[in-house]
Amino acid sequence: MKRKFLFALYQTPRGKLLQQMEAQYLKRSITSSCKQKQLQIGGLGWESGFVDCSLYQNYLILDAKGMGCDSALRVTARAYNLPIRSESMDLVILPHLLEFDARRFQTMREVNRVLKPGGELIVLHVNPFNFSVCCQLLWDRKLADSWRAHFIPRGRLVDWLKLMNYELLSTTEFGLDAYKTNLGDFRFSATSFLSIAYAVKALKRQYALIPFTPVRQTAVRSAMAGGEFKLMPQAEDVHG
Repeated sequence: MKRKFLFALYQTPRGKLLQQMEAQYLKRSITSSCKQKQLQIGGLGWESGFVDCSLYQNYLILDAKGMGCDSALRVTARAYNLPIRSESMDLVILPHLLEFDARRFQTMREVNRVLKPGGELIVLHVNPFNFSVCCQLLWDRKLADSWRAHFIPRGRLVDWLKLMNYELLSTTEFGLDAYKTNLGDFRFSATSFLSIAYAVKALKRQYALIPFTPVRQTAVRSAMAGGEFKLMPQAEDVHG
């Protein structure tokens, strides 16, 4: 089954609306320069709806089955073993990949490895609490010989990113005919059940440790207190 569920969902009336909203969202979210490197893991086939590959010549699509827009650069490889140099990408997009990735934890480690410090990560994911999604999930699961979907709640995905030192920039809910973006931390609301999918945009942070200079007692000086002389230690910084 895997991602066949996603493409079957896009064929439904609500799925077609979702596809249009996601295309608009991604088009607005790709704010990196044309000269910077962008990576999309998981082909969709309609990338031309949100990115101009003639303008973004460094836009790379990586898919295990070679799916993706014909005008983009494409690489056939596994998401959990990216053949990409570390800290070389300015933007990474995961369009409905983690739901059907059995090695999603290793995939997230690989994404963190190839993304530059200060780079952006965009994750699209199906909302597991939506009623219509659950109904189609159960129907497709009944017809499928094997089922390997792992839908992740938005709060759990946000927690994963924070543990990996990512700064949450925004979360987006794709509703019936429009999408809504909230800046900052995610807050659960009643509309979270109505959205058919959600998106999370985060920034990779890398913190450097600041070494402290050791201090030792090297000299003694005298001071007067109450008419008497007392010896007091003097601290001196040791550099190098």
